Amino acid sequence: MAFAQRMTREEEFLKKKDLFRRNAFLIIKEMVGLSSAHPSVFVDEVLHSIFFLGEINTPQYTPKDIVTDDDMLNVLKGRYPQPFKYYSSQLPKRSPISCVLDMIVLLLKQESENKIIERLQKLILQLKQDEATELVSSTICVSQPNKTPNSGRYYGVSMSTAGRNPGRIMIAASCLSAWDSYVAGAVMTYYPKKEKKPYFDGTIKLPEQVRCQAFSLSQGRKMSPCRSCGNLFGLTTSEKQEWPYGNCAEVESVSNLLKNESEVKEQARPTSETWTEANRQKAKESVLKELNASLRMLKFKWDNNFYTPQV
Repeated sequence: MAFAQRMTREEEFLKKKDLFRRNAFLIIKEMVGLSSAHPSVFVDEVLHSIFFLGEINTPQYTPKDIVTDDDMLNVLKGRYPQPFKYYSSQLPKRSPISCVLDMIVLLLKQESENKIIERLQKLILQLKQDEATELVSSTICVSQPNKTPNSGRYYGVSMSTAGRNPGRIMIAASCLSAWDSYVAGAVMTYYPKKEKKPYFDGTIKLPEQVRCQAFSLSQGRKMSPCRSCGNLFGLTTSEKQEWPYGNCAEVESVSNLLKNESEVKEQARPTSETWTEANRQKAKESVLKELNASLRMLKFKWDNNFYTPQV
């Protein structure tokens, strides 16, 4: 390949890859704006999650690469010292847009479904400029224990990572540290190869009365569950597309539903004979093994802790 061509390709590569830095900064700016009144645990968490993803990105980005303004960097370090200390040794429990969503729900209240979706959509459309996929969630999901208007609403977004390894790492981390045990068990049944484990079936069937509705964050339209969500949660769908298990917005949304609605959780209990504690442990160990292999590939030295945000 001619030198000039190679230079152009490198330039295009850098331009494309710099979308990570731009989007990382936009998310931090958004979160700092949303928490202007007082320091927030969600800002702490989003900083750690973004800095970690910058650390494992190709090319790598340090916190200083992302927050280039020295004054702003020093203010963040003063308010939120922990993310700067642990982004290169501990794993986040969630990807960045999950933290943004929690902050928006907290501010607008969970019953304000349309406002919550619109508020998040506004940020996502900014992040998606120049066809960027870095740190972008494509869908949001709303789950309710039943279809009455006043029942609680529980939200979730799809994984806001780009690329195979970061996605795999974040799904494994959420499985092992963040999601409801039934949801984690369902995902572990298939993770990471989209093949059902012969020795463990933790899939669940949500009760008929549960509402579980996903929406596209770029277009606002309703979306049918993909084949993966059909397999995980017994959701009715004619879709053939099978996304990586754990990637979809339904996963986080259903997890939040089951954490808060014990009756629904009891009704959704897994029924397979292979759903035993010993088999679950075996599945968990296989997820951990896969996670460690992915981290080794990216030369990340994990101290075996998941980051706990604090203020």
